[in-house]
Amino acid sequence: MNASDIRCANDLALYEKLKSHADVKRVNEQIARHEAEGPTGIRRNLLATSVRLTKSMAPDIAKMADECVEKLGVQLPLELYVYSSPQFNAACFKPENERLYVMFSSSLLEGFTSKELKFVMGHELGHHVYDHHAVPIGYLLRGNQRPDPQLALELFAWSRYAEISADRAGAHCAQDMGAVASALFKLSSGLTTKVVQFSLDDFVAQVDDMEVGDQEPGQGAPQSDWFSTHPFSPLRVKALKLFEDSELYGGKGSKTDLEVGVQSVLSLMEPSYLEAKTDTAETMRRLLFAGLIAVADADSDITEQELKVFAQFFGKYAFSDKLDIEKIKQTIERRAQEVREKASQTQAMQVLRDMCLMAQADGDVVASERVVLNEVAVLLDIPASFIDQQLDAMVELD
Repeated sequence: MNASDIRCANDLALYEKLKSHADVKRVNEQIARHEAEGPTGIRRNLLATSVRLTKSMAPDIAKMADECVEKLGVQLPLELYVYSSPQFNAACFKPENERLYVMFSSSLLEGFTSKELKFVMGHELGHHVYDHHAVPIGYLLRGNQRPDPQLALELFAWSRYAEISADRAGAHCAQDMGAVASALFKLSSGLTTKVVQFSLDDFVAQVDDMEVGDQEPGQGAPQSDWFSTHPFSPLRVKALKLFEDSELYGGKGSKTDLEVGVQSVLSLMEPSYLEAKTDTAETMRRLLFAGLIAVADADSDITEQELKVFAQFFGKYAFSDKLDIEKIKQTIERRAQEVREKASQTQAMQVLRDMCLMAQADGDVVASERVVLNEVAVLLDIPASFIDQQLDAMVELD
């Protein structure tokens, strides 16, 4: 198993899309011109402000690095550095002069176990292996010429998926999911002492609480989540648990189910389309309107509970006996096609997820409702396993 085999599919897809974007190409050309004038001074700055960890100074860390380099297929010579800081932090810099540089804070090296550190090191090297520096997100978001809102959202979304790929690289190096989870807990909490007893189940349960809140129509991810480049740590642990259970890590789950599950988890950080005033959001709402009606009508009897779910999304008087239900159902294919053209697959999943709420309105999901959900999934090019995941999660949360 090599590094490319475990890369997150959405990371790769968005990476390829962003690399061809005019603004990304423009900034990369500017960077290339600057680099052609001479070294950017990364190594010089590291030598001046931090301590280089040679094999004689830190043999155990050097050995970890060698093992990660071999597992991930890193080709460039690697130099490791440590700098003084009470904050847990690590970084992999864009190569300079055919050398690769990874830097750690002193508190991280002292507070992490060897396997936890191996995860962090593999994570940072993963950013290099997957060429994440080719999308210069910092230059784009903080430069004088700011990107348009759609590009900005795509950059943030890609960055979160890039972190998932790097996490998988780290887990591939560490080969210990318990250590991986505890490393993410330490990074999230800042704790290393035994004052708090780490519980993986409790840590991941935070995601379930987020899902409960997001199931209330209109209560999607807060705006701060939309502009976050890193997934919330419990989300990363949940995504890594899916990775552990997949065939990529020796489990039984398929790669398709893994990627669908990860998209579902990270959709918790996507902006809500229910109130957004964009063409994409309007297109998504139009499909949801028709989809909710089709699911509710699947057993030829729209119940009071289903009407309440519909009202939660579209208001008390949105449903009327005067609606031509059959005509609305016939528009689903066209509306789904519009969503595929304008929205990302993760956004399409949000619509399908909300349709699953309608199927759960009466408690039990009948076969005819599943048929409708599966038909919409096919139209949106979403695997049917996503529906199973959503319905199962809703049962567990109840």
